Amino acid sequence: MNQNKSLSQLGMAMRAGKLITGDEIVLKAVRNKKVFLVIIAGDASDNTKKKFRDKCNTYGIQLAEAFDREQLGKAIGKPERVVLAVTDMQFGKMIANHLSHNTEVDHIGQ
Repeated sequence: MNQNKSLSQLGMAMRAGKLITGDEIVLKAVRNKKVFLVIIAGDASDNTKKKFRDKCNTYGIQLAEAFDREQLGKAIGKPERVVLAVTDMQFGKMIANHLSHNTEVDHIGQ
């Protein structure tokens, strides 16, 4: 199943040091165009989703809404996570490609 593949790729990206988490850290990285893909949990608040959707739109960063906070945290070996960002283009493309088969991925400014 592609979803499991996406989650295991998030784990690989984390182990490779190509993944960041946390609202402020991710927002700052988006502003500096240091990320290639932002993933937001499907159970994030509407405010959080809007904040990241707007920010990613502004800076032309891909945004995917996928999984829930528990799945995202588990995939990277951390407690619950609402937002993740992939800082490596290859990982970003690979994960977005798998996500796009079964979730909503906004290809913004690509």
